[in-house]
Amino acid sequence: MLNIKKELNGAELTVALEGRLDTTTAPEFENEIKESISGVKELVIDLAKLVYISSAGLRVLLSAQKKMNVQGSMVVRNASEEVKEIFEVTGFADILTLE
Repeated sequence: MLNIKKELNGAELTVALEGRLDTTTAPEFENEIKESISGVKELVIDLAKLVYISSAGLRVLLSAQKKMNVQGSMVVRNASEEVKEIFEVTGFADILTLE
């Protein structure tokens, strides 16, 4: 189960994820990002309430990062220690901007 909350403030879009980002929920997250980032200069992914991320979720984050590299910037905020560890083990800590 994944809850996605979006908040657009000018050219900054914050997407807050709650629950699990895995093979069953990643396509929904991917669609939300694709539909929402047109014209966005700063994308903030808030993971404060995300309890798990799988390789499918990582792939969506990487895809979003690549798109935002062209039109602005992306930052990942409030990742739990468990999620941060997954980013570090997979090398995503070096690709993503973590706050």
